Amino acid sequence: MSVRNLTILGATGTIGVNTLDVVARHPGRFKVVALSGSTQLEKLAAQCQQHQPGYAVVMDAAHAQRLQAMLASVAPRTEVLYGVAALEHIASLPEIDTVMAAIVGAAGLRPALAAAHAGKRILLANKETLVMAGSLFMRAVAAGGAELLPIDSEHNAIYQALPREFCGDLAACGVRRILLTASGGPFRTTPLAELAQVTPAQACAHPNWVMGRKISVDSASMMNKGLEVIEARWLFNAAPAQIEVVIHPQSVVHSMVDYLDGSVIAQLGNPDMRTPIAYALGFPARIESGVSALDLFGKNLSFEAPDYARFPCLKLAFGALASGGMLPAVLNAANESAVAAFLAGRAGYLAIPAAIEHALARARSGEPDCLDDLVDADTQARADADAYLADCVV
Repeated sequence: MSVRNLTILGATGTIGVNTLDVVARHPGRFKVVALSGSTQLEKLAAQCQQHQPGYAVVMDAAHAQRLQAMLASVAPRTEVLYGVAALEHIASLPEIDTVMAAIVGAAGLRPALAAAHAGKRILLANKETLVMAGSLFMRAVAAGGAELLPIDSEHNAIYQALPREFCGDLAACGVRRILLTASGGPFRTTPLAELAQVTPAQACAHPNWVMGRKISVDSASMMNKGLEVIEARWLFNAAPAQIEVVIHPQSVVHSMVDYLDGSVIAQLGNPDMRTPIAYALGFPARIESGVSALDLFGKNLSFEAPDYARFPCLKLAFGALASGGMLPAVLNAANESAVAAFLAGRAGYLAIPAAIEHALARARSGEPDCLDDLVDADTQARADADAYLADCVV
């Protein structure tokens, strides 16, 4: 059994922490070569002390100086770097074969592209890579000979439910629909009139999953699912009409594939991100993840259609996907700005979809010619959303 050399982008986040938990269960099978983090320097330093990577990357020179001092006695061989170029460097190191791409937001796009161009096995947890630049990224994966394994529990479930020989042609595999499940979040049954008073603490209190604050808000608004719809279009070469969202409050069925013969194949499991992480780390083998066995006795599983009046962000995402071009990038950027404002107390919960709709209405259409076009669209969408939110009364 050969050792797999890992770079973990976003090591201090939920996905990164869970990845290192799985890695630690398999000494001798994986070697952590590089880690990156943003502002949680104490956590990153502890990870470096445990795993002794060759590289650690942070956001700027000041953070790098602080981290280097922390590592002087506990991980003296770890070289501390900083900035986007450093992230691209550790994502494309010759000795690396596997990259966990788990940086949240648009910041994860460039290092993921670097890993694709370098032909790495990419464990993709960063939604924005495909939402912002789906066509560009998939072309880079093909050109670089990279291998792409999805980490989102829903896309990982679909990957497992598709035939092993799937090569991008759903019709050839007899697939009729991809069914993305969604818990419905904390506001699935909240009276619509009460949504205007939702607080960040309420939006972050997910009933099933443990996630970061931004992703928790996206789950509450179902923008998270909207982004996953756009991801699924690129991951599985699916037409928008082939992708449906199903509310499943118990989060036991992680997604399903509907075949032409009437069969529906589902992947089930406890709501724990270590399952898809372990699947991708060990692929094609199955390895221990630390997740307890699913107990189905006494469980009632239910399914319902999403309500667009309750979840307008989901409707906006389907619309952006249908329109194509740069609108998915605009959708994502405006959402990031709006969620940040909501979490900071500068905007109400219902201002999130309103700001996104405002930015989409002002965006220019057309296909991006290069990454710079998407970056420009991202910047403008954030400015448009911020301008709209500045005029809102909290």
